[in-house]
Amino acid sequence: MPSFDEVLKEAGEFGRFQKRVFFLLCQTGITFSFLFASVVFLGQAPDNYWCRIPGAAELSERCGWTLEEERYFTVLPLHLGNGSSSGECERLDIVWDTSTSCASPLSHYGNLSARNLLLATCHDNWVYKQPHSSITSEYNLVCGNAWMLDLSQAILNLGFLAGAFTLGYAADRYGRILIYLLSCLGVGICGIIVAFAPNFTVFLIFRFLQGVFGKGTWMTCYVIVTEIVGSDQRIIGIAIQIFFTLGIMILPGIAYLVPTWQGIQLAISLPNFLFLLYYWVVPESPRWLLTRRKGEKALKIMHNIAKHNGKYLSPHYSEITVSNEEVSNPSFLDLVRTPRMRRNTLILMYAWFTSALIYQGLVMRLGIVGGNLYLDFFISGAVELPAAFLILVTIDRIGRRLPFGISNIVAGIACLITAFLPEDIPWLKTTVATLGRLGITMAFEIVYLVNIELYPTTLRNFGVSLCSSLCDLGGIIAPFLLFRLAAIWLELPLIIFSILALICGLLVLLLPETKGISLPETVEDVEQLS
Repeated sequence: MPSFDEVLKEAGEFGRFQKRVFFLLCQTGITFSFLFASVVFLGQAPDNYWCRIPGAAELSERCGWTLEEERYFTVLPLHLGNGSSSGECERLDIVWDTSTSCASPLSHYGNLSARNLLLATCHDNWVYKQPHSSITSEYNLVCGNAWMLDLSQAILNLGFLAGAFTLGYAADRYGRILIYLLSCLGVGICGIIVAFAPNFTVFLIFRFLQGVFGKGTWMTCYVIVTEIVGSDQRIIGIAIQIFFTLGIMILPGIAYLVPTWQGIQLAISLPNFLFLLYYWVVPESPRWLLTRRKGEKALKIMHNIAKHNGKYLSPHYSEITVSNEEVSNPSFLDLVRTPRMRRNTLILMYAWFTSALIYQGLVMRLGIVGGNLYLDFFISGAVELPAAFLILVTIDRIGRRLPFGISNIVAGIACLITAFLPEDIPWLKTTVATLGRLGITMAFEIVYLVNIELYPTTLRNFGVSLCSSLCDLGGIIAPFLLFRLAAIWLELPLIIFSILALICGLLVLLLPETKGISLPETVEDVEQLS
């Protein structure tokens, strides 16, 4: 009986059918990037807000004040009596009642310049000029509650982490396309609930669940695309990253056109329902079907692929070799039981962790100097485009391992140089830091492809999901590592990033080269890779 790769070569390794499936599933990269980076726009800091004095709402209504007039009477004494207070996080420790004068409510406070006014910390009585522009104003995530905005992103990353374990396992047990479709449905439903969450607790719960399902869509679509093409076309996995970057560039346009955070949330969540239409056009992975002893279904799909590609399978292709490896439910022990699987797993886990930590750390540190948030965010996404094109140019010519190692080493050296460049030449520091970001972006994109190619079909989705879960752990740690170390010395985080990247660059050189090699079907195939 012919092997799957022999049948795939006869049916077409990257014909019209695969190109259509590739283009359709790549749209998932755009919606996933929306979810990944949306907090930047959902949580924008409000431009103008202040803490309301108890009784001010009733007095304002009785006196017919505008919001500006109320703010004037509330904040003015703070400026005069305590020049360091802006009225955002503290207020006068008084209560306005019915005896307060509309014309001069501050008259009985005497000399406001005496700096002896009693102040109280504001807890939950803020007034915003645009109360529904962001979750920050919607749920009062300001002043002492500002850390809760960071919590919302950490919760999303925890959802990614949970999704990597649960849905990665489910996709290997119940099928790629089933879990993909259920994940798309979950992202859409949870996104709608997030948009209309009555309080911050409900917001966090369904933000977490949206992260779980979002990770399911992203990882499963990546595996499906990689499993239905030939070994020479697997670099299309890198092209999926381009769609992620396109999403990063599109997101600020959506946020600019939609004035409220609920509108933005709906705009980035509802497209996931369109992916449910893929039920009729994207088949189950035939590689996965073979590992589940479903050779007839796999062969039927291969005949359909051949038909769409304008090919014809020979009559003797009545059966396909079915994996001799015992079908079992995957576990972590399967990834570390044998020597080369264990080495590959540990190195890949470290590579995922390092790539995410340094990538997010450099994004937060580099930022964009001044200017418009929407334009700055667009530019920051455009910086990543050259990374994918550099990979596409080099990876099929010189292999995976060398660009993987060099990109990490370049990122490490760039971080080290940036740390010791003088502050009086900011353009040079920014340029070198951008080079570091380009290097780590390349490493981040290559690790997806290498991870796919180093696991057997029976463990591929679970292995990729488990290793990439370290990416989510890195994303959770990055802001804490960056800001705590920067408090000691501004450039100290770059030194840590440099060490991590250089170690990673050396470790990945120990991985086997997978250029032009068929995807391994069993653990034994992986052990034979040199």
